[in-house]
Amino acid sequence: MDSIPLGALLGALSVLLLISGFFAMAETSMMAVNRYRLRTLARAGHRGAKLAEWLLSNTDKLLGVVLLGNNLINAASAALVTVITFRLFGQNEVALSLGTLVVTFLILVFSEVTPKVVGASYPDRIAPAASFILAPMLKLCYPAVWFVNLFVQFLLRVMRLKADAASENSMGVEELRTLLAESGTFLPAQHRGILLNLFDLEHITVDDVMRPRGQIEAIDIEADLDEIVHQLNTSHHARLPVYAGEANNVIGMLHVRRVLARLREEDFDLAELRGALREAYFIPSGTNLYTQLAQFQATRQSLGLVVDEYGELLGLVALEDILEEIVGEFASVRPGDQEPGLRQEDGSYLVEGAVSLRELNRKLKLDFPLNGARTLNGLILDHLEAMPEPGVSVLMAGYPVEIVQVHGRMVKTARIGPRRTTGNVA
Repeated sequence: MDSIPLGALLGALSVLLLISGFFAMAETSMMAVNRYRLRTLARAGHRGAKLAEWLLSNTDKLLGVVLLGNNLINAASAALVTVITFRLFGQNEVALSLGTLVVTFLILVFSEVTPKVVGASYPDRIAPAASFILAPMLKLCYPAVWFVNLFVQFLLRVMRLKADAASENSMGVEELRTLLAESGTFLPAQHRGILLNLFDLEHITVDDVMRPRGQIEAIDIEADLDEIVHQLNTSHHARLPVYAGEANNVIGMLHVRRVLARLREEDFDLAELRGALREAYFIPSGTNLYTQLAQFQATRQSLGLVVDEYGELLGLVALEDILEEIVGEFASVRPGDQEPGLRQEDGSYLVEGAVSLRELNRKLKLDFPLNGARTLNGLILDHLEAMPEPGVSVLMAGYPVEIVQVHGRMVKTARIGPRRTTGNVA
């Protein structure tokens, strides 16, 4: 090697460092590449993405060929630096120590840190391109890689580790939720919100979105016919529950529009009204919204009555209520609906006690807890642990709530003030 010019040795060292840097950059980019983006490119016919996906499906072999090449090149670089050092400074211990320091510095800067930073910064570009070199190398060096992996597999078995555990790349619900939440500008905010809301459907029940029993407009079949006719003429709803004497005794659902044309005819009577009834659709209390949405689709229903385990009527749920949980409030206001709170000059809201906490949080941008009571009245009663009285105030979730009006044993109207950071029950 003494006959080789010093310039040629330096040139060879530079090439070895570049090759070592390639292996380091390829290894980092292959491990950091977005697997799902890579899979999308592969399905679109991208040749490099297909090779990268194949290499990543054999992680042990991929790492074997990368590290084999990298270590061979680094060893050759160290030997070459030693020769150059001896050529320049002579064969002594000082020169050997100096050469060791120099080769360590060169490998660290030019063959490890810098290439790996580049590979980690642009993995989606580098990985497919590097695969065109790594794939043929793996086939060419397969016997050596296979021999090395024999010892690797033996050590993994001794440690009771599975070789494919690290290559599993499936995502759970929480990982998908995090991925959507951090999608940034790649996904419009409205679309991201809809997808995130879909994950919540399994944690929200029909009890959370139903119209409470006290707010349901229904027809008593045992009432006077003129009263029923007046109710039908003034109703804003397309379908109404019909009960006999008591609200729990629901006997069917009435399509209002189908009977409106017959109301003015002289022979219209209760018997014809009963004949126009359709079977009511009942929903067990506690059914999550995802299941109920599927049930609505399977039964071709769009409205149901929520009942508890004893058959007591709790409320009414429409398909629109579930859709609002996914896409948000609709621009149009449904007949009979009112704003959940009337804003006062001092910034507070005058709110009905029967309004649901979910609706308050969504429409008024509040933050009441949803893991207990479902209505404002229920939340106040839970905090008071006593019958409500007008003029009493309570601090809940940082919001001062004043009971304004009481009807029977329920809070009919309450005033919600701006949120406070600290405070006690008044």
